[in-house]
Amino acid sequence: MAILLAVWFICSYVLGIFLVEPLNGARVGGFPLGFWFAHQGSIYVFVVLILVYAAVMDRLDRRYGVD
Repeated sequence: MAILLAVWFICSYVLGIFLVEPLNGARVGGFPLGFWFAHQGSIYVFVVLILVYAAVMDRLDRRYGVD
């Protein structure tokens, strides 16, 4: 859980807010990387985090017999 929260924090705050200006030096699909990451990239990361969390919780449920 702590690792998932750390990824969420880095994705949403560090890359999406604090490092937007340095990331804007690169372009993705014609848009500055900082802008793209703050609007689209973070959504992709959040969906992956949800899927990872669900998989880990399913594994724990099976391990302890509460599935």
